[in-house]
Amino acid sequence: MFLNFLLLVLGLAFVSIGADKVVEGASAIAKKLRVSDLVIGLTIVSFGTSAPELVVNIVSSIKKNSDIALGNIIGSNIFNILVVAGLSAIIKPISVKHSTLKKDIPLSFLAAVSVLALGNKGNNLPSIITRGDGIVLLSFFAIFAAYVFEMAKKDREIFEELEVEKLKNINTWLAVLYVIGGLAGLIIGGRWIVNSATQIARALGVSDKMIGLTIVAAGTSIPELATSLVAAVKGNSEIALGNVIGSNIFNIFLILGVSATLNPVHYPTALNVDVALLLVITVILTLFSKDLKINKIEGALFFATYVGYTAYLIVRR
Repeated sequence: MFLNFLLLVLGLAFVSIGADKVVEGASAIAKKLRVSDLVIGLTIVSFGTSAPELVVNIVSSIKKNSDIALGNIIGSNIFNILVVAGLSAIIKPISVKHSTLKKDIPLSFLAAVSVLALGNKGNNLPSIITRGDGIVLLSFFAIFAAYVFEMAKKDREIFEELEVEKLKNINTWLAVLYVIGGLAGLIIGGRWIVNSATQIARALGVSDKMIGLTIVAAGTSIPELATSLVAAVKGNSEIALGNVIGSNIFNIFLILGVSATLNPVHYPTALNVDVALLLVITVILTLFSKDLKINKIEGALFFATYVGYTAYLIVRR
């Protein structure tokens, strides 16, 4: 028990320090590349925090055990909006860029719609996301990547007009090292937190079902949660929100796309409820962002919704 508590504390320390370095390094890279924090949040940070899921799902697909991947992806996306964005807004209201409201969030909505459509083709076909479907999802990811690249080009044009003296003082390699080292800390610390918390919960008599619905379900989103919370505390709300939206797009278009291309993914019809919830909260995220800010009350509503959703899962299962 003592060793588990020690690992829990060390895991929290690794995650805290790792998240701090990721945000610091990512923001420095954004300035060096003359792009906005939002672009970095949508790309480097969101890809880095989604890397564990990508590796796990690729391995699962190769071993023809990809069915579990879809539930984890949808669950992670719900957690990202309701908990990661919710808690970030509670800490400090999140500023929303106009491009995020008009393009990024709709892309995230399109990703969820794609899953619902591909998983419910009808015509008495089995509920399978096929290799062809995987290629379609990867095509959407290519469009997203092209859009972010174009956004980065526009950012550079704007930065060219600004004073660039501060950029000379940024050590690029140190910033890259911060991001890589920070992501490693997030991944290692996240695993320690999940493993130790699971062992402690079992020792206290908590059921495996409850552990699976809470600790393990949230475990894969620890990197996103820690990074966005630290970004919110530091006032880098573009990184916080960009990480949430970028991760949700990565999870479906890239991770599910790769998984289905390697091996068809079974789509359980019971998942329709969860995908529908993802669609609804994405619409609500759009409505909350209309005034280009997500405030503390809206963040609290998101978090309360996740508590209710967790209670529903416990009853359903």
